[in-house]
Amino acid sequence: MNRRIVAVIASATGVAFTLTGCGAGSATEGKSADEPYRVLVTGGLSAQGVLADNSTTSVLSAKAGAKVVNAAGGILGRKVEVTVVDDAGDPTTAVTKLREAINSDKKPDLFLDSGPSTVTAAVLPILKQNNILSMNVGPTADSSDPKAFPLNFDLSPGPSDYAKGFIPHLKDKGYKRVGIIHGSSSYGETFDAEMTKAFDDAGIEVVKSEEYDVAALDMTPQLQAVRAAGPDALIMDGYGAPVGYLLKSMKKLGWNVPVVANTSVSATGLISTPPPAGVLGTDQVKNLVMQVYTSTKYDAGDKAMNEAVAAMKSLGKIRSTLILGYNYDALPLIAAAAEKAGSLDDPKALARALEEQSVQKKAKTAILNDYHFSATAHRPNADAGVFLFIAPSEIKDGQFQ
Repeated sequence: MNRRIVAVIASATGVAFTLTGCGAGSATEGKSADEPYRVLVTGGLSAQGVLADNSTTSVLSAKAGAKVVNAAGGILGRKVEVTVVDDAGDPTTAVTKLREAINSDKKPDLFLDSGPSTVTAAVLPILKQNNILSMNVGPTADSSDPKAFPLNFDLSPGPSDYAKGFIPHLKDKGYKRVGIIHGSSSYGETFDAEMTKAFDDAGIEVVKSEEYDVAALDMTPQLQAVRAAGPDALIMDGYGAPVGYLLKSMKKLGWNVPVVANTSVSATGLISTPPPAGVLGTDQVKNLVMQVYTSTKYDAGDKAMNEAVAAMKSLGKIRSTLILGYNYDALPLIAAAAEKAGSLDDPKALARALEEQSVQKKAKTAILNDYHFSATAHRPNADAGVFLFIAPSEIKDGQFQ
């Protein structure tokens, strides 16, 4: 069930973290100069396992972004107030909590989520109806389409972006024939479609693609089918418990093919956790490399990222990889857009500003150094340079070491 979020007032920095309001009343239409810029961030804080840890990191990153912006004077002089809601990772709960916030006397100016994509799909129509700017970390098939949702921006790259990183790696390794194993989730199906197209365009043959039920405990039949096609490498999609079952099934088969996994796998805690809770350092991951962002691999010379980590640590423990830290970038993006628009009161003007390259470059983001939103696509359009492929390693303060 939903648990309450304890209200914390960080008076030293001027940023407020509050409980959700349940009172009735009309949302304030006009915003005075002394009113805060209200941000509602939801996450599956009471969910089970990896989702709870990832949601906690996502929420923490939003708080840290607000803290840094407020320390610099706020946005056009207005302080940012972050309200945290536990949606348990459940779309129905997320919708209920969002409607409560909209109908309170503290209607949010900006909505941030923590995934999964089912939550995004559920809340976007409501946000659109109520003219609320949003940024999300769980992209759907149309979440980045300005025609469908003109006030939403995807912070997370999509499968087509990730494919840009896969292709140079596969070619560098000399893999010409690959198999794909992916989950039955909407993301897994999109990942398969986008990867297959990108590989085909790049001259890399997909010899077999198999989908597994994300609720299954054994993926041996699907893996056997892929193995029979004789790929040079296996492209793996998975998130949470299914990753463990995939690796166990591969061990059961005795299949030692190179495994190239996506960011969902690298965001799964058991990969970076030693036994008995995880598989780090075991034979199950000896042939595995996984896609990460350059920002999620520790670099002493990355000033922006190190400042982001410090801000997050000052507010709480970072419980998962910072590949879930996208929300840190949200407030710097809004700050840059507001400076361009000259106001925080018009979400449509802010959206237009976010589409401008000059605004994106001015934003002091860290998880992704540069976003490439446009008038035709509200997604990062990340290039290959933001990705790395690394072997599993321990995580410290949200970064692979």
